[in-house]
Amino acid sequence: MCKYAVVDLEMCRVPRKIRSEGVRLGNETIQIGAVLLNESLEVVDKFVTYVAPQYGYIDSFINSLTGISRRDVANAPVMQDALKAFVEWLPVDTKVVSWSNNDAAQIKHEISAKGIIIDELNEILREWIDCQKTFSEKMNNSKCYKLSEALIAADIIYEDGAHDGLVDAYNTALLFAKMEREEELVLNPYYKRAIVNDDAECGFSFGSLFAGIDLLEFVMV
Repeated sequence: MCKYAVVDLEMCRVPRKIRSEGVRLGNETIQIGAVLLNESLEVVDKFVTYVAPQYGYIDSFINSLTGISRRDVANAPVMQDALKAFVEWLPVDTKVVSWSNNDAAQIKHEISAKGIIIDELNEILREWIDCQKTFSEKMNNSKCYKLSEALIAADIIYEDGAHDGLVDAYNTALLFAKMEREEELVLNPYYKRAIVNDDAECGFSFGSLFAGIDLLEFVMV
């Protein structure tokens, strides 16, 4: 039985002109990626789909950032159909996790703006878990960490490909599973040293410790 589904959305902007005409959306989803974790916190399945935007479009910036093109979404399902497929893929009693609450907020905005009704989504959104918040609590810090920094801090060998929905979901799942297993999060020793030195020395920063060092090389040792 699966316990958690870790999800990540990729989005494009809705043009200001369209928003001025009454569309209450700043962004639209163009990809949903997710992985399932079983009771042993192992990745056992995946879900990914492109989503056709109804108001926004993929400009050169979004294409460069995500690798998603207009051709990719041309024949993709609209958000209602993509969300329905996602919900049908989820096993019963599976809680959904994402890095920050932005993805949950985006789904809420889109279902409201587009009149999407999927009954199962109400409970999913109500029990949504914010992995970024959990990480900050583990770190005893109110800082909103980037996923990339959190993965390095937690000494996780992660999959390259940020801003791909499935890759980001997989990497978030690795971090979430580690936090569930470890009551006190075991950190990368180089990262721990940076924190200690940053507290002890005025003007010393995390970035200065790692200047000229390939962080991923140390994470993967």
